Amino acid sequence: MIGKILGVFFGMLFGGPLGALFGLFLGHQFDKARRLNQSGFARGGFNRGGFGGADQAQRQEEFLNAAYAVMGHVAKAKGQVTPEEIQLATIMMDRMNLNNEQKRAAQEAFREGKSADFPLERILDKVRISSGGRHDLLQFFLELQISAAFADGSIHPTEREVLHRIAQGLGFSSQQLEQRLRMQEAAFRFQQGGGNFGGGHYQGGQQGSWQQTSSASQLSDAYDVLGISEDADSKAVKRAYRKLMNEHHPDKLMAKGLPPEMMNVAKEKSQEIQNAYDLIKKVKGFK
Repeated sequence: MIGKILGVFFGMLFGGPLGALFGLFLGHQFDKARRLNQSGFARGGFNRGGFGGADQAQRQEEFLNAAYAVMGHVAKAKGQVTPEEIQLATIMMDRMNLNNEQKRAAQEAFREGKSADFPLERILDKVRISSGGRHDLLQFFLELQISAAFADGSIHPTEREVLHRIAQGLGFSSQQLEQRLRMQEAAFRFQQGGGNFGGGHYQGGQQGSWQQTSSASQLSDAYDVLGISEDADSKAVKRAYRKLMNEHHPDKLMAKGLPPEMMNVAKEKSQEIQNAYDLIKKVKGFK
């Protein structure tokens, strides 16, 4: 409305009745553009730190392709890409239900990531921009790369070095990366008993249908999955669980701009956190 008022006022001032009509038209266009801009902000548009806006799909596509390119770079870090790493990339594509065109783009990005002159820092800069700097999305991206490094069950020193560069490029400290590595290593072992965190497939899905051995090693891994010590009390366990679930909740990640193709991966990660929490509750006997 403010645009129409100002348009009529200045139009009348400088052009009389005809100027007022022309000013009304221009004011209407101004108000329309202003409403669209505000609605974009209300949806969490890119200018506020999310994706949003007309180029949302493009930014999500850039995020997805960057994930595969960096994954290829991690896989190549120790000199030769292993069959397990190639299989992981293929499994990721299937779990994301990529169409043929998207698969070709992901495969090409993976190959580019393996090149000796791959511009890792520049790609990570783009990831930060395309994610709007949102911590949860950047953490999700980092965890994908950690999963790629763990594809063969262990992390080579050169892979660890690359992961530190990736973490730094995304704005995470070395301490934060090392904690995520410990959590992922525990999750890799934990998933052997039925969970899933970045590589396996969760069997079941309903509470009570998941069978998990309550051995001391499995319980220790469950604590590590939540990123807490084994002497943590029930309040600390619940607090860690709620924090991780909030960070990995698929719907929340989608609302912040996670590519829809990555929804299944986000669901599996949140399920792993749930499984670890359920085991601790069962063994320790708290609600």
